[in-house]
Amino acid sequence: MKCKIFAVVLMSLFTVESAFAAPVVYFTKDISPSGIMAIYEKLGREASGRVAVKLSTGEAGNTHYLSPELIKELVQKVNGTIVECNTAYGGSRASTAMHKQVAEDHGFTKIAKVDIMDEEGEIALPVSNGKHLKQNYVGSHLNNYDFVLVLSHFKGHAMGGFGGAIKNISIGIASSHGKVVIHTAGTKDSGSIWYDKQDDFLESMAEAAKSVSDYFGNGERMLYISVMNHLSVDCDCDGNPSEPDMHDIGILGSFDPVALDQACVDLVYKAPDGKSLINRMESRHGIHTLEHADEINFGSREYEFVNID
Repeated sequence: MKCKIFAVVLMSLFTVESAFAAPVVYFTKDISPSGIMAIYEKLGREASGRVAVKLSTGEAGNTHYLSPELIKELVQKVNGTIVECNTAYGGSRASTAMHKQVAEDHGFTKIAKVDIMDEEGEIALPVSNGKHLKQNYVGSHLNNYDFVLVLSHFKGHAMGGFGGAIKNISIGIASSHGKVVIHTAGTKDSGSIWYDKQDDFLESMAEAAKSVSDYFGNGERMLYISVMNHLSVDCDCDGNPSEPDMHDIGILGSFDPVALDQACVDLVYKAPDGKSLINRMESRHGIHTLEHADEINFGSREYEFVNID
């Protein structure tokens, strides 16, 4: 009898430990189509149904965005549609017609269909337990998809410090109106995206991103792959970005966008030539996005790093 009770206790402890296991982040230094496929296959979650592939098409003049040739095999394997939303800062992607032209110029329409999701308006996603946001306004076409494959180019960002998976599904999936709301922490519906309460903006990104994850089955119908190459201090949304001054690092994948972004940040700190990007992240207090995401139980900053090379 005692043996049976002991076995039950051991099993209970194992179950609890498993429930709180750190999310896995897979890594390869092979920045190639085969490398990106290896990460996808290692994750082991099939992107099925109507698959949205969220990436940045890049501002006109920018050349650091994800290369269509790098992602082509994966995008076509999942029969994905590349999705974006219009910008709120002007530029060459502020209207659907211009945005589609940039996507064509950058080679994305050659590998897949491209959908500007707020072309026909927006829908509001509820934000649970948001400190700043009650709703997150996203492109209405998001409703057309069953699964989101998030392909992010990790790099710096003029306002957020860095851009990775969380930025890609918060500001990136927000409608042009929704982008203003996130940037101004819910205080404005129109006008300039510039806002003087930096931490509030960073927290709003985390809250908006969580609402998208919640919408897709608490992240069960999503997966995240980030490419660490062309590591400029500036975002792909910058038409005249600074040239990268550090070496490419690799490709990472996870089901947890917080863990994934944290792993990317950690790799920059470990890099011998990451000083410029570190300065950009620290000057914008970029890590606070991940701190808040952890606080609202969106994901975990603790992770298990698995090198698949």
